[in-house]
Amino acid sequence: MASLQCRRESDKLQFVVASAEVLLRQRQTKVYRTAAPLVEVTRGALIESRHKGHVLAVEPDGNVVAFLGAPETVTYMRSSAKPHQAIPLVASGAADRFGFTEKEIALACASHSGEPIHTETAASMLKKIGLEPSALKCGTHEPFSVEVSRQLRERGEQPNVLQNNCSGKHAGMLALALHLGAPTKSYDQPENPVQIAIKRCVSQLSGVPQEEIAIGIDGCGVPVFGISIAKMAFMYSGLLLPSSHTDDRTLAACRRIVAAMTTYPEIIGGTSDRLDTELMRAAKGRLISKVGAEGVYTVGVLPCEEWPSGFGLALKIEDGDDQRARPQVVIEALRQLRVLGNDDITTLSSYAPAPISNRRGERVGEARAAFALEIQHPQEN
Repeated sequence: MASLQCRRESDKLQFVVASAEVLLRQRQTKVYRTAAPLVEVTRGALIESRHKGHVLAVEPDGNVVAFLGAPETVTYMRSSAKPHQAIPLVASGAADRFGFTEKEIALACASHSGEPIHTETAASMLKKIGLEPSALKCGTHEPFSVEVSRQLRERGEQPNVLQNNCSGKHAGMLALALHLGAPTKSYDQPENPVQIAIKRCVSQLSGVPQEEIAIGIDGCGVPVFGISIAKMAFMYSGLLLPSSHTDDRTLAACRRIVAAMTTYPEIIGGTSDRLDTELMRAAKGRLISKVGAEGVYTVGVLPCEEWPSGFGLALKIEDGDDQRARPQVVIEALRQLRVLGNDDITTLSSYAPAPISNRRGERVGEARAAFALEIQHPQEN
């Protein structure tokens, strides 16, 4: 009896020790999986500050090819979701019903600069669906284009709703509402069939159940989706090479959206000084890229000799920096992944490294990438 009691106590102790070891490993893993240093900001001889964050690249089959930080971190996609938000517009037949051109489909995916090329395209979309600009619920803000903003100030004019960087996305949502017979006055609300269709699409392409997708409200007033950085990358890999389970309409919509973005990069961003546009121009059709607010950035690299299946790349700057850190990380990550060569990097030199200047305009430092991805090349899998 005493022997049995000893064995029970021994088994209990082993269980407690084993449980403690598991808990310790979990805690150690949690501590280890934090934001990684990505960008150093120098002033003179010193590193004055650092930007940290998360990066992940994944192939369409889910194989992770590179990562840093904690890509399982959940955050909002912000405007990086726009190409996926446009999928129901195309897959439902709404884009064809209203005769939308490839340029207009590109604008539905854009965070544009508010230049005439963008406002005229948005106006064309609204005319085709028979609605006025007043139907747009995206609000107004100063155009991203420095030149357009300057012209407005000189004329004493206020920005208009067509100059909102999301006007194309909202025009596309209105078109989808009309096609579905949904109320156009509430197209921005989560319970509207437009937003239900978009959430369903995000769930399908990310693999995240709808009930597990965090919902917030974006800067333009429509629902925005919270998923992990890893799932964002997976969504972009699937946009380029959808799985065999993807229905034919969604598959065709993905192809059409990718073609529109690569054909009209100046619609996605602007005619100048926009990283999305310059990156796609430098890559000459080899990738699509889409900025998201608060330090989010997403890229889809099309299948090529180096990456036969292509891959999706997503990153998040932990402190939400959109100017100093984000361009450094995406350009350097694509260089390390051999997507961008030396000539491509040269054309993007105005973005990386980013100069730090004093009040007299003198360069006194720079923000530069300072990380090395752990890369699993496809030939090594």
